[in-house]
Amino acid sequence: MATVSNCDLPDDLYYVVEKHVWARHEDGVVTVGLTDVAQNLAKGIISVSPKKVGRTVEAGKSVATVESSKWVGPVPCPVKGEIIEINQAAVSDPGLVNREPYGAGWIARVRPEDWATDSAGLATGEAGIAAYAAFLEQEGISCGGQ
Repeated sequence: MATVSNCDLPDDLYYVVEKHVWARHEDGVVTVGLTDVAQNLAKGIISVSPKKVGRTVEAGKSVATVESSKWVGPVPCPVKGEIIEINQAAVSDPGLVNREPYGAGWIARVRPEDWATDSAGLATGEAGIAAYAAFLEQEGISCGGQ
């Protein structure tokens, strides 16, 4: 786990840096969630409204809408694919996204149409962390003390 500007960023995930979304690819399924950066910027998340299971989403299109006291916005999908599961726990307890952004606070699971192609455009590993660090510095973003 890397810590950049007081934000936790696991180096084994794939990121859409500008959108503060992460993806974890396991067993042909991509789990999608908001980064620690996103949950810090949003503050207290009060609503998670996912799209329906079975729906196909394009890369960059919303898998859910998240609302906080400061912000309402989409959670863009890092890959094109079919939504196969939504996180009912996060729907019932939106604060999970704040408390455990990389664990129990995930948003949706998607079966990607072409992981190899879509993942090529995502930031990951040391280079991904470096890209995220540069973006945070450029935007003047920092997470609260942990």
